[in-house]
Amino acid sequence: MYKIWLNIMLLSFLQSLMACGQQTYDQKLQSLYKNTVPLVQPQEVKKKLNEGDVVILDTRSAKEYSVSHLPNAQFIDYDRFNIAQVNNIPKDKEIIVYCSVGYRSEKIGEELKEAGFKNVSNMYGGIFQWKNADFEVVNQEGEITDSVHTYNKRWSKWLEEGKGIKVYE
Repeated sequence: MYKIWLNIMLLSFLQSLMACGQQTYDQKLQSLYKNTVPLVQPQEVKKKLNEGDVVILDTRSAKEYSVSHLPNAQFIDYDRFNIAQVNNIPKDKEIIVYCSVGYRSEKIGEELKEAGFKNVSNMYGGIFQWKNADFEVVNQEGEITDSVHTYNKRWSKWLEEGKGIKVYE
């Protein structure tokens, strides 16, 4: 009887340890964001895209962007970003930045704000949240695709199963 009780206790302990190590996507995002740039939900971004009076900046790498991106998004490479790349955008124009999950785009958003851009937002959850909401992405040719570059295998878990084809090589 003691062995059964000990096994049950050990199993319970191991399950609680595993549960502590698991995070939801929202918890993961909250741990990454500094909240220095206002967040906007993908549903609101979709609405603004349909209205057509917003600039969408994709802050991922060229490889990620070429796999897929939001329709009409402009490519701004996070690793090579220079404020001169956006000199053609009026300082009062609404700008929404995004990346895979919102971490890199928050950094670019900070730089935009420091440069005097007045209406900058970061899309909550990035392209993963966009696809998790069943919104379309396009490839380099502008064609609708289900492929999403998920940065690497570890991060690919945040793109829900069935929501897109995970690309990370």
